[in-house]
Amino acid sequence: MNLYFRLVVLLVGLWRRPRLSMQEGGVRQFRVWPSDLDTVGHMNNAKYFGLMDLGRVDLMLRSGQHRETQKRGWYPVIAAQTIRYRRSLKPFQKFDVRTSLLGTDERGLYFEQAFLVRGELYAQAVVQCRFLRKSGGTVPAAVVLAAIGVDPSADLALPQWVADWARGVREPLAA
Repeated sequence: MNLYFRLVVLLVGLWRRPRLSMQEGGVRQFRVWPSDLDTVGHMNNAKYFGLMDLGRVDLMLRSGQHRETQKRGWYPVIAAQTIRYRRSLKPFQKFDVRTSLLGTDERGLYFEQAFLVRGELYAQAVVQCRFLRKSGGTVPAAVVLAAIGVDPSADLALPQWVADWARGVREPLAA
């Protein structure tokens, strides 16, 4: 329920927030509520992923990406994600989630999401997002980028460690 309330707040406030480009990215401020806590008293690991969803929703709506892909019958899915925790978020602490397009490969778009407290990095994630057609099949990343107006001359090459990670998560796990 907590994330639904946060989603409603995000959607209601969209009209007041400026448009963004996917490359610029966006920032959303949140606070750690008691319902976000685990038994140790800091933000539960699962809450990070839910708040990352809200950061991407904000970016996709404010950049116009959602409208462009929806009208073509495409929708985004998360194919893989990884996160690194550096510091714990404590009860009632304010923090920002910064979301930006990190790069692409032939299969998907990659977003970097950072959890910041007064500019200090608390957690950092990389999310691999693919676009699917409602009629079936995958939409190549280059086609998605063209549809959403991302500058084709922009350097969207993935950092080597992200490219290696993406190749690794495509491999089936050994039984």
